[in-house]
Amino acid sequence: MSILKLARPEIAALHHYEAAAQVDDTIRLNANESPRSIADDSFRRPLNRYPEVRPAGLQKALAARFGCRPEQLLVTRGSSEAIDLVIRSFCRAGVDSVLVTRPSFSMYWHYAAVQGAPLIEVPSLAERDFAIDVDDILTACDDNTRIIFVCSPNNPTGTTLPRAELERLLSERGERSAIVVDEAYVEFGNDESVTALLDRYDNLLVLRTLSKALGFAGARCGGVAGPQDVIRVLDAVQAPYALATPVVECVEDALRSEQLADAGGLVAEIVAERARVSEALQEFAFITKIWPSDANFVLVRTEQTAAIMAHCAEHKVLLRHFGGDLDDCIRITIGSPADNDALLRALGLFRDEHDG
Repeated sequence: MSILKLARPEIAALHHYEAAAQVDDTIRLNANESPRSIADDSFRRPLNRYPEVRPAGLQKALAARFGCRPEQLLVTRGSSEAIDLVIRSFCRAGVDSVLVTRPSFSMYWHYAAVQGAPLIEVPSLAERDFAIDVDDILTACDDNTRIIFVCSPNNPTGTTLPRAELERLLSERGERSAIVVDEAYVEFGNDESVTALLDRYDNLLVLRTLSKALGFAGARCGGVAGPQDVIRVLDAVQAPYALATPVVECVEDALRSEQLADAGGLVAEIVAERARVSEALQEFAFITKIWPSDANFVLVRTEQTAAIMAHCAEHKVLLRHFGGDLDDCIRITIGSPADNDALLRALGLFRDEHDG
């Protein structure tokens, strides 16, 4: 079974970009590069030379971190680029549909619109703690549903799809749909990455990022893991030299074992702070619901959303309001202990001013 047959025929037929050969200890007069760089020499690789078309060393290191084989991984500019690559590769404009649960990460909608792919929305309900219902997803699929996005833990609700339910979805859709599990926040929950299922399900793609748990949002580095034949197709669609030399080197350095230990400590701190902040928020009567979260944020329902947002902004604390289905909700990212204390002080002042 393979979902490669779902790829757009013109994409499946693409050939990889044939870059000029890169051989160490040779005189490179084959790539129209400058013979010298005007930049300083703070990087291990000279900036006047193109980086690797695909950074093999970084791919190997990230595969080890993400729990897959190097040939099962394409390194991307954050997981957002991976969303774009998958939709462009599998969906014919105006024909092949993308299914998403709602509310979820807005970039699924964005890239589906860019591609002109019809969108199927399956709502998750606040009164059910935004649990994703696999039966609802299966019912909503049509004959041309090529991609199903499952954000787990979900942004902005923090909910995780149980592994057994994901496997049911993978089995039921089989070679009819690619199931794309976005694990941007997986390190903050209790479940292991579903990359462990890659060898069992040929229709599974997994998105990972370094932006959250490793605190590398500015580096724009992540990846998509999946069947080797599908990764080859996505590789052909991705622009050559996608990862800049400074990005490759800073991420390689971040993946050293001592820095990974620091990252583990940061995740533990955020998880502890998530519990502390969630408990403290219960003291404010104007916050009427705090949903459990497996991510680095909490979603709350309030009675005075606009006023709270404005008040916190005046006190230099920025929160996130989405509107729509979540018009009475605010997403609060868990910051440092000092950041969180500032938030709680601002909310305390709001309570004092509004007697609630």
